[in-house]
Amino acid sequence: MGWWCSWVATRRALYLLALWMNAEDQNAVLFVLALGCCLGFTRPDQKVHLDYLEAGADIIIAASYQATIQGFEAKGFSREESETLLKKSVEIALEARGIYYERCNKNSRDGLGDGRILKIRPILVAASVGSYGAYLADGSEYSGDYGDAMTIEALKEFHRRRVQVLAEAGSDLIAFETVPNKIEAQAYVELLQEEGIKIPAWFSFNSKDGINVVSGDSLLECASIAESCKQAVAVGINCTPPRFIHELILAIKKVTTKPIIIYPNSGERYDADRKEWVENTGVSDEDFVSYVSKWCEVGASLVGGCCRTTPDTIRAIYRALSPRSPDAPMQ
Repeated sequence: MGWWCSWVATRRALYLLALWMNAEDQNAVLFVLALGCCLGFTRPDQKVHLDYLEAGADIIIAASYQATIQGFEAKGFSREESETLLKKSVEIALEARGIYYERCNKNSRDGLGDGRILKIRPILVAASVGSYGAYLADGSEYSGDYGDAMTIEALKEFHRRRVQVLAEAGSDLIAFETVPNKIEAQAYVELLQEEGIKIPAWFSFNSKDGINVVSGDSLLECASIAESCKQAVAVGINCTPPRFIHELILAIKKVTTKPIIIYPNSGERYDADRKEWVENTGVSDEDFVSYVSKWCEVGASLVGGCCRTTPDTIRAIYRALSPRSPDAPMQ
């Protein structure tokens, strides 16, 4: 499993976050996460970014979720080649944003009759960092079980160079996604501080019971760790069934003053043994979108879609939230 997305420049990103996610203005900002694989950075990846932008996404994420230096090296790539692939994931997202703006400038209206949304607006690119469990690809990203021998120091060393490369690749933001346990959240916080990473970050956890993160660790403890991070500009939940999101937002609100980011999956069940999603176990786009306004009412500031959601899902969210979200000025 992998992701597509990224941001732009520290000061601009922080300005946009302050504008879009002002605590006094609970207007939701449309966010989308698209899934992908990093071993084949081709123009079809760029098309996926464009599909989501034309569906109304305000944030796209680079396809670096499951991309790691260790993983690339295991496939025979050199250290230099591995770092180049990481950077390329961000470059493709940035290029897609540029192409999208060109299309908008050629279009005199805010949208087209074919359903595409061509509207000049701030669009951010975020570099995705998936968990150690995502690298293992053994389902532990959905259990958070790394064994008793795993330590914060070991996790920091695993992620260190990857985070450095992505932070220097031109992204505006680092998205620490599908964080399955508190030990990895703590590792990320310490790593950001130790390396002096200047661009902002968000932390999003996943849950399978609507109470705790998937490891069984307390969501309140995990969100508190993210709250303590100076670089963190949002805290939330991703890759979690929509039916759990309402209560999880209320829980996070108890321990954070930061904007809350929410991007659930379709609600379908992932079979870790077969490494595939079980079809027909989730919700329809219509049912998914029916939750969105309620999530915003109880505190969500950014809303999007994770695994098994599509541009159609995002387009429906865009339409649902457009009356709530005033345009932010271009910088």
